[in-house]
Amino acid sequence: MKILCISDQIDPVVYSSAIKDRFADVDLVLSAGDLPMDYLEFIVSSLNKPLLFVFGNHNLEEYHYYGNSTDLTGWSEAIEPYHSSGAVHVGFKVRREGGLIVAGLEGSMKYNRGENQYTNSQMMWAILKLVPVLLINRIFRGRFLDILLTHASPLGIHDKNDPCHRGFKAFLWFMKVFKPKYLIHGHIHLYDLSAVRATTYRETLVLNAYSHYVIDTGETIGRIAPLRSVLPDIFSPP
Repeated sequence: MKILCISDQIDPVVYSSAIKDRFADVDLVLSAGDLPMDYLEFIVSSLNKPLLFVFGNHNLEEYHYYGNSTDLTGWSEAIEPYHSSGAVHVGFKVRREGGLIVAGLEGSMKYNRGENQYTNSQMMWAILKLVPVLLINRIFRGRFLDILLTHASPLGIHDKNDPCHRGFKAFLWFMKVFKPKYLIHGHIHLYDLSAVRATTYRETLVLNAYSHYVIDTGETIGRIAPLRSVLPDIFSPP
């Protein structure tokens, strides 16, 4: 499966009349935030492929359309309608798409009184609310999830020292316990072609989706780990 990952910048390579030719073999699009909804709509209508997205800390004009994400329970398939753009919001939810299990955690670290900003404790609480859904996935589908889609990066991985761009420590705990194959994030702009875009943390490949990036997951992405080996970690301090 090929996945087009996008975030933070309207990329002229994507926002082009040639998008159908350049990305004809893409099966899924993941947006890691800070992009206008009309850009997502263009991609969906051009490629006719599913697009899952989370909100960042900018481009929040339609954020309230989706309600207060942190009040939801994580059961996205039962309660999450399609937006008119065709893109599907997965902020603080878990969704199956094309055989993959994708969880979304949106927003940035709290740095002022803006919308969609969280302390590390608030983000940890949002993660804990997803645990029942992830456990059900593990029992019935053999794995917790395949991809964690976030806006901010994990603490110490691709992040910066200023309060706005500091990563979440809670994401490190998430990767340790639930072992997604990929964590795809945005928020950190890449102005230098030599800047690090991909970093491995434990069993997870952390990818910065800034502008656009295409990944090929191969034939299968999920794998099974003994459930008893992860249950103690769920209840241990992050």
